[in-house]
Amino acid sequence: MEYIVRFTWDEEAGVWIATSDDIPGLVLESGSFDALLERTRFAVPELLSLNAHESKPLSLTFISERHERMVL
Repeated sequence: MEYIVRFTWDEEAGVWIATSDDIPGLVLESGSFDALLERTRFAVPELLSLNAHESKPLSLTFISERHERMVL
């Protein structure tokens, strides 16, 4: 099964936020992209288990998005 996880940068808070339409309950944040990636890899199997999904191989696709405002 393939799951999509979206990482979005919250400029105001200064953190990356991980969410997924495919994984109920997944909402994590971290100031470090790499730290959030590791936290997400750990949390996804636990969340899927809590949501009564069968234990089987899964694939995660990470999509990141960061927008910044600049003054010319």
